[in-house]
Amino acid sequence: MPASPRRVIGFINVAHFTDHWLMLIFPTAVLGMGGEFGLAYGDLIALSLPGFLAFGAGALPAGWLGDRCSRRGMLAVFFIGIGFASIVTGLATTALELAAGLAAIGLFGSIYHPVGTAMLVGHAERAGRAIGVNGVWGNLGVASAALVTGAITEWLNWRFAFLLPGGLAALTGALFLRLVPPEADRRVGPREARARAVPRATVRRAFAVLALVTLSGGVVFNAVAITLPKLVAERLPQIPGAFGVGLLVFFVYAIGASSQLVVGRVIDRHSLKTCFVPVALCQGPLLGLAAVLHGWALLPVAIGMVFVIFAQVTINDGVVAQYAAADWRSRVYALRYVLSFGASACAVPLVATTHDLGGFRLLFTVLACFALLTLAGAILFPSRRGDTVLRDKVVDTAATANGTRFWRRAEPKC
Repeated sequence: MPASPRRVIGFINVAHFTDHWLMLIFPTAVLGMGGEFGLAYGDLIALSLPGFLAFGAGALPAGWLGDRCSRRGMLAVFFIGIGFASIVTGLATTALELAAGLAAIGLFGSIYHPVGTAMLVGHAERAGRAIGVNGVWGNLGVASAALVTGAITEWLNWRFAFLLPGGLAALTGALFLRLVPPEADRRVGPREARARAVPRATVRRAFAVLALVTLSGGVVFNAVAITLPKLVAERLPQIPGAFGVGLLVFFVYAIGASSQLVVGRVIDRHSLKTCFVPVALCQGPLLGLAAVLHGWALLPVAIGMVFVIFAQVTINDGVVAQYAAADWRSRVYALRYVLSFGASACAVPLVATTHDLGGFRLLFTVLACFALLTLAGAILFPSRRGDTVLRDKVVDTAATANGTRFWRRAEPKC
């Protein structure tokens, strides 16, 4: 008996939550490590670099395996693998072991985005809304990483901040295998539209812009995600302890997450460019204000900053959903996330270097410059309404050259 789309999407949403939660435990846990490893903040945060590199590099093979073998199987590997990797990280006793554990979390974490997002679009009735809701789950994972890690670190210790979520993720993987049968791989949405030709030049322009904003946005997103707990701790010294910092960061992310619901509904009804330009226009000024503000004045700016950064993620996923064919969707998402997470990895040395040289004022000034690249991409994005509306269900775009599809359909080989 095939699994219901609602159940499959539910597990996909939980996977997105889990992915961001476990990937971002370390930036808050590091606040409670003290002198255990004998390293300063900049040196400790640099240990997360292998994990973010693996997070990007692993996306392409994961997407290929998802398209050619089994998206369900790959999602199960994600749950169980990232769970055990988190447990191993929590048991680390040296800086090398800690870096290796974080790298393993990144490697298994790389599976979710290309595989889970493609599986989501294949099961959803309304692609924009599904992407928006799924994005909120991911953002709540980001927020929970700060809140839950702060609480566990303060009341137990940083090791349990890795051990407990790791065990929960592995158990969720076992439940996923039990409740979602292999038939879930073969489902195509009941209202999947017939392929519609889009001019080749439009497709090339859309994906060229996507590549640009993925690179710039990847740096901004990860730099903000890594530094927000430390930024709050430095700029609002009246916030007590790791739990207090985590609670405020959770509040910022929880409000910012609502942007993906809003944007998801808009791109179901209007062209992508309708959202793209205003979202990109707000990023630079908000990052610039975050560079200079202190105290409670920073709070509304941080909320607005997170709001537009998360909105951009939904727009980027909507571009792939619109322009990529179903049989290639995991691989196209994989390429997008290779670029995004590769750029995200660059945020780690950027954070470590700029914080040592000029603090957060220098870092957020640099990030505001990256936001200008995103704005340039939004202005250049194609605005063909007939090709960009994601109304009831995503269409399989048939970008053609002399009438021939640029992809081929194939049955799974594994």
